[in-house]
Amino acid sequence: MREATFIKRNKDKWTRFENVLVSDLAISPMELGDLYIEITDHLSYAQTFYPNSNTHQYLNQLASKAHQKIYKTKKESKGRFINFYKYEFPAMFYQYLPQLGVSFLIFLIFSMIGAYSAATDGAFVRSIMGDAYVNMTLENIEKGDPMAVYKEMNKVDMFLGITINNIRVALLAFSAGILLGVGTFFIMMRNAIMLGSFQYFFFDQGLLWESARTIWIHGTIEIAVIIVAGCAGIVLGNSILFPGTYTRLASFQRGAKAGLKILISTIPFFIIAGFLEGFITRITHFPDIFNVTIILASLAIIIFYYIIYPIRIHQQKNL
Repeated sequence: MREATFIKRNKDKWTRFENVLVSDLAISPMELGDLYIEITDHLSYAQTFYPNSNTHQYLNQLASKAHQKIYKTKKESKGRFINFYKYEFPAMFYQYLPQLGVSFLIFLIFSMIGAYSAATDGAFVRSIMGDAYVNMTLENIEKGDPMAVYKEMNKVDMFLGITINNIRVALLAFSAGILLGVGTFFIMMRNAIMLGSFQYFFFDQGLLWESARTIWIHGTIEIAVIIVAGCAGIVLGNSILFPGTYTRLASFQRGAKAGLKILISTIPFFIIAGFLEGFITRITHFPDIFNVTIILASLAIIIFYYIIYPIRIHQQKNL
């Protein structure tokens, strides 16, 4: 990229940041830190492609001023945890809504492929879910309690086991993004195909509603945040494939940081999903209205927090 183009593309950001430093405007330490990281990324780029230029010298001075201000005034807020989930993450996540959409489409398409495969190949479900699980479920169906699998384990043990396993899957989906996004794609594909074939299995047994009203009590949040974790992996992969104006290393560092924040955002939701699966899903005699209410409320919370709220925060910042 020509130096003039680089300056034209980023001049407004530099001016805004300089005004923040000079005028001492009120700004949170975390937001100031994020701005500082962006400036140092630009400095790294200028140092690589325009060494000893006026642009390089200007950015070096700006980064030095920012460094002094950050380490002079930075204090961790007592409400750091709340601030992350209430403002910092939603404000950051807005720019990654397209990647979330891609992750959702991947999961949706392969869920449909899983259902279609199960419908056209009688052995497909067994190859995916395993003979032991299928046989156990068929036995439970014959006994009149198709969802008995959720009642076999101790409540607390199930809650902890499911929560830890789901976080492990999410971490894997994120970290696999380092394989240029291919690893994340494979993990999302595998889980989606499993879900699609699993749901078709119950449909084939005439138990689609019975399974849906039970499984999606916890599955609504669980599947949704796995899709969000897939988004984190895509962000990481894209940072390597498409560095833009940054060096590939600087872009990777930014992508890894953003992806990790996305992953961290899912942890409370995985805990909620684990609690629901361990303590609520097993109670299969609840009336339909109770189950449907939990499912719809879970869906509304996910849509609000990961789509509507980030858009609102972005709009408020640009007023």
